[in-house]
This record gives sequence, structure tokens and C-alpha cells, in this order.
Amino acid sequence: METVSTDISAWLLEGDPAIRWQTMRDVFDAPAPETERERERVAKEGWGRRLLDLQDPEGTWANAVYSPKWISTTYTLLLLRHLGLAPGNPAALRGCERLWDRPGVEDGIVLPLSTSARDTCVAGMFVALAVYFGYENPQIDGMIDWTVGQQMSDGGWNCRVLRSGAVHGSYHTSITVLEMLAELQANGYEDPRLEEAAVRGREFFLAHHLYKSHRTGEVSHRAYTMFSFPPRWHYDVLRGLDYFQSVAAPWDERAHDAVELLRSKQRRDGRWPVQNKHAGRVWFDMETGRNPSRWNTLRALRVLRWVDESAA
Repeated sequence: METVSTDISAWLLEGDPAIRWQTMRDVFDAPAPETERERERVAKEGWGRRLLDLQDPEGTWANAVYSPKWISTTYTLLLLRHLGLAPGNPAALRGCERLWDRPGVEDGIVLPLSTSARDTCVAGMFVALAVYFGYENPQIDGMIDWTVGQQMSDGGWNCRVLRSGAVHGSYHTSITVLEMLAELQANGYEDPRLEEAAVRGREFFLAHHLYKSHRTGEVSHRAYTMFSFPPRWHYDVLRGLDYFQSVAAPWDERAHDAVELLRSKQRRDGRWPVQNKHAGRVWFDMETGRNPSRWNTLRALRVLRWVDESAA
């Protein structure tokens, strides 16, 4: 594994409980009981506590399901999941209930005032949140079936298929669905279709070297090369690589260019920056672009650890 300097180790461990517990788990292999004790602090202090305190009495955030971005119930729960708020948290379960127990939820998602078509991105988000936090609803299985069934011939997914007839997978939609599949498999869903879909989905990204056109080899979109956190619904190379390491995917040389891009973004002090902020309303900023990013540094370090271990 890449050597983590003492000052970067100390800097990461000086961060929010959400940073500390994941650093302990992913960088230092701390014992599980020690890591879980630190994880419990996410609900009690720091960023996690601040977000939980902003929940409406009805169980929503911003009194909204999906918009305004990024303070609605959907995006606040996605952020709490990134922080590692423990499954079973009562506030998160109430939020999940507000997402699922309403008109417009069926075998696909229809969002009032947003779109008249089922939305693969949103379905993937809703399923991942429900499964991660442990929310149970009889409609979840049907939505899983529908979402998996939306996989395209190139192995990707695209939420614009039903809206405008898209014929090529979308990086944004595909990473969202792959993260949903990873959540399902991590929580005991053993349907072989899930692994088959995940393998095909990873192949979609590998065929594009995670950020390039499969036809020309050029960068598909400059934004994919700029690292953000939280990613919201957006794809970038660090998000893609972090998914690959999270499922312990076998090494594939087609990921080499993406890893070298990641290495090239490292600052002289050994840290990584935030390069992109997605426009929208936020409850508060966890980090600013003027400073190095604990989030991106932590995520980059665990990706490089996966690279070293899987390539070996």
C-alpha cells in the first residue's frame, strides 16, 4: 500500500467523526469494535449531527422529496450515507419512509413536478438508501427488478431512455445503479442477476477507461476528470474508482489511465483537493476549494490501496 505519512495520518484523524471512522477502517485497519465506536459519533456530533438536527418534524428535509438540490430529503440522506451514519438510525428511517410512502412510487419512480417518466437514477438512489438504512417496503423488490431490467446493451444505464430515447449508457446513471447493486449485495441479496448486471456495468466503465470515449479515446467530458465531494448525482473518475475498490473488483489494465489521473491530482503535500462544486443549495459546506480535502484524500488513499493489492 502507498505509505501514508505521519502528518497526513494525523490530519485525517483530526477531521469529523465521518472522516475518522472511515480512515480507521480503510487506511489503518483498526479493529472493528474501535471503528464502530467512532462511527457511532456520526449521529452525535459534527456534520452528521448537524444534518439530523435539520430534519423537519414530518421526517423530511426542506419539506421536499427530491428538490431543491442539495437540501431535499433524497440528497440529505445520500450525504448521511456517505458520512456512514449507522443503519437503523430512526431519523434516517423516517426520511426513507417519506421517500417511499407517497404517490408516484411503483415499479419505477415518478417524481411529482419533476418528470412524468420513470427515472432510473432516482430509483437507484431510493433503493440504495432503503437497503443501506434498513428500511423495509414491499415495493423495493419490484423497483430492483425494474432498475436491473433497464440495463442497456452496452452494459450501462441511462435515465434518459424513457424520456428521450437515449441509446448509450450514461456515466451518471450507471454509477448510481452500480452503487445500488453493491449495496444490495453487501446486505445479503443473492440473486445471481445482480452480480451479472454488476459485471456488465463494470465492463461499461472499463471499455471507456472510466472517462474516455470508446470510439476516439478522448476524454468524454472534462468534468469527469475533476473530483468533487459530495458527488450528488454526478460522476467523476474518483467516484468511479472508489466504487471499484468498494467491491474489491479484480484489477484490469483498462483502469490504469484513471489511476494515473488520480495520482496526478495529488498535491506536493500528499493531499488531494476538491476541484468541482456542483451548483445548488447546501445546508453547510464541509470543505472549501481553497484547502486540501480530507474526503478526497481519504478516498484516493483507499483507491490506491486497492490498486496495490489487486494488481499484486
